[in-house]
Amino acid sequence: MGKLGKKARKFAKKNLQSVLKQRRKTKALFKKKSSKGVSNDKKEKLVSLVEPSNERGTESRVTEHISLDAMFAENDNSDIVNESDSDGYLFEDSGCSNVEENGTEENLDETTTSTSSARNQNLFADVAILKKKLDRLKKKDPEFSKFLKTYDSRNEEFPNGDLYSDEDRSDEGELDEGGVVAEKGKLLTNSIVNTWFQMIKENRNQSAFISLLNAYRTACRYGAGSIGHRIDNSETFCNILVFTLSNADDTFRELLQLSSSNLMKEKILELKKVSKRESLKPLIKSYMRSTLFLLDQVTDRDILAFALTRFRSSLIFFAAFPSLVQRLMKVTVQLWATSGGFLSTASLLIIRDAAAMFSSIYFTTCLSKTMIAFISRSRVTEITDIKHMQFLRDSIVDLCSLDVQKSSVKAAASISQLAKLMQHGLQTKTKEAVKTICSWEYINCIDLWVRFISTNICDHDLQSSFFMTIQLIYALALMFPGPRYFPLRLKCLEWLNCLSSSNGKFIPLASLVLDILEYKVVKENRKAQNNFNIASVLKLPKHSLKSKHFQEESVRSAIEQLSLHFSQWSSHISFPDLACIPLICMRKFIETTTSESLRRLVKHLMDKVEQNVNFVQRKRDEVSFSPHDQQSVDSFLQPQQLFFYQLSQKPPGEGR
Repeated sequence: MGKLGKKARKFAKKNLQSVLKQRRKTKALFKKKSSKGVSNDKKEKLVSLVEPSNERGTESRVTEHISLDAMFAENDNSDIVNESDSDGYLFEDSGCSNVEENGTEENLDETTTSTSSARNQNLFADVAILKKKLDRLKKKDPEFSKFLKTYDSRNEEFPNGDLYSDEDRSDEGELDEGGVVAEKGKLLTNSIVNTWFQMIKENRNQSAFISLLNAYRTACRYGAGSIGHRIDNSETFCNILVFTLSNADDTFRELLQLSSSNLMKEKILELKKVSKRESLKPLIKSYMRSTLFLLDQVTDRDILAFALTRFRSSLIFFAAFPSLVQRLMKVTVQLWATSGGFLSTASLLIIRDAAAMFSSIYFTTCLSKTMIAFISRSRVTEITDIKHMQFLRDSIVDLCSLDVQKSSVKAAASISQLAKLMQHGLQTKTKEAVKTICSWEYINCIDLWVRFISTNICDHDLQSSFFMTIQLIYALALMFPGPRYFPLRLKCLEWLNCLSSSNGKFIPLASLVLDILEYKVVKENRKAQNNFNIASVLKLPKHSLKSKHFQEESVRSAIEQLSLHFSQWSSHISFPDLACIPLICMRKFIETTTSESLRRLVKHLMDKVEQNVNFVQRKRDEVSFSPHDQQSVDSFLQPQQLFFYQLSQKPPGEGR
């Protein structure tokens, strides 16, 4: 207790006095009664001097906690749609549903009689109690009894009007042709299923097809605790899934008499004109909801791949069910972001077709959901699967290219948000602000919009986003100048090269490369980590700076970006001036480096640059136009074939 008392007293002496002093100041400022000589104008001036600082503080705190996916979450309407999974069974023909032998039905009746009778007794008892209460209410309130009679008359006029509406239903029983609730729990065997298959293939029997869709619903919900048929074995389960997914789309098209047009919009217009559409609507809806449930629950990659491939051809039918499009996007985006390989590709094709096929609202939904998934996948300290992240990035760029006008608005807003975070980081330089900027979430967003601008700037007006992105990249490179951030600087070089080559605008980046060439490893540490991928990290640990592997990878990547920069401007009339300072730095690097492989690499590039400088210089001495003649400058050496350094070539004796 004595030790604790000493620490408490020491803490009070250091901190408590200042706290109390600060409180006294604030009380004197706000709560002290004003004297008679002080006017109200002076008090208003005093308050106005304090308020701006508070606004700046709150604004900085808000900027510090900006979420990069918040602007895309505003267009995500997945929470609005009712996503009930209990859609009930379809009407079945008793002749098709009772294909099983009588012996099996008798065994099934024996097993279910005891349980159903107990349930029925409880239900009848509850119904009797409710009827007694209802009779009491009728006697007490005659107007209520009149209301019930009018309600019953309306139900008689429209007995089954809303049975197949687009809203989700939770029918607990299977209905036969007479509208009577049939018993569930029927055993599905191969003999029954094969009979349905044959009837559908030969005659396109609609009753057999309805029975198959009910069985398909049971198979999709297998193990989910749903009330439905029982499947005999795994072979029957696979047969139901494979046959339904393989033939459902063709069966629907034949029943609807749709043509084989490749244009999606023409198909949708043709589907709206079909007279049988309303009668087949519940069948199509049952198939789609069952397949969506299967995609959301199953984990087997082969089943998922087959279901996605076959389900893509049925996207046209979603035009009649807008409420199911949200569920489709939710399931496919999840598979696209997390699966990888063929599953991600198949999911992307569905997302892309849905965005192009339906109205512009669904394009915004697709873009928002994919961006949210991409940003959430970027919230890691180290990228383990670089190829998959590049695939996700290229997928969003391809999706944005479907509607560049709408995507450019989102891109400009996102880049502006990134710029606000950068400005806040440069002003405050707090630990949280720096951590937010030097994160994969921030870097992948810049990478995505760089690729989008580079892909579409030639055909669309993206100049404002282009120049804003360049300023953002330069600020990012200058904010982290140390050797531990060389991987981040290399990404900045790659982005600047990409933007410059897509638009033909000159972006100076040689100075960023020369900083990497000037770094020297003082003394190599044997314990330094050598086995790491420089493209998978943004900030290197300190012990990696003394490794030979780090220096070689950094120099190789920097030389590659510098050679791309030189190759783009190799035929420009100002190339000798552009290459002057880099040649001096490369010559100095060759003299000081101890790595023979790096010396050969830089020497090979320097020789090619010097040859190209001499060639351009000779041609430039022969021209007669002035530098102000922009048209002649742009056409300088265009038809000439220059012998510049190619990236595919390697210096003699170099093996990477």
